[in-house]
Amino acid sequence: MSIKKIWVHLLSLEEVNRRSKNTLSDHLNIDFVDVGDRHLTARMPVESRTHQPMGIMHGGASAALAETVASAAANYCVDQKEKVCVGLELNINHLRPVQSGFIEAIAEPLHLGRTTQVWDIKIHDSQQRLVSVARLTLAVIEKRIEQRKEGPLS
Repeated sequence: MSIKKIWVHLLSLEEVNRRSKNTLSDHLNIDFVDVGDRHLTARMPVESRTHQPMGIMHGGASAALAETVASAAANYCVDQKEKVCVGLELNINHLRPVQSGFIEAIAEPLHLGRTTQVWDIKIHDSQQRLVSVARLTLAVIEKRIEQRKEGPLS
């Protein structure tokens, strides 16, 4: 059985990391570290900027990582000259606290439709323990005419 590749555009780690400059991803030090035929992986340090007052990672930080990696992946599964994927709903369950080190999020598609996509995201700590599980639903929408002139996402 062959695995269908999902990427419409070449997805390189250099390119996806470049696109993240001067965004929330950059502020949280999110780094895309692996791409496969059907997944994209990003990692983020757990440190003071991602902590809540109790000294553990804030759930919003792991949610930001989950949405970042799945949204980035989703946009490489569509013709970027014509379409863009935007988040509709993020559901995340936090399973284990993390105080320090790195967490890694792996996004894999559950559904790649014409008007919606659904992605599964699993977040692990540096000991490979499951920290959070998330599901992101995205709308696949037409780019406005002025956006189309710019071409692929910049």
